[in-house]
Amino acid sequence: MARPGPQTQAKRRRELAKQEKRKEKEERRAMRKEQKEQNPPPPSKPGEDPDIMGIVPGPQKPMY
Repeated sequence: MARPGPQTQAKRRRELAKQEKRKEKEERRAMRKEQKEQNPPPPSKPGEDPDIMGIVPGPQKPMY
């Protein structure tokens, strides 16, 4: 019986690397989801956009 050629072996290594990367990505997603559940965002005032919460309009203080 013949052994698989180098293209087959290279493809197998690529597929294994893809699977490993996908697994790591799923673990990161699960960890991020768990952290979000443990640390909810701070409460905001009703009607206030959470993206711009805490930003003061108008002239800003000088940096120095």
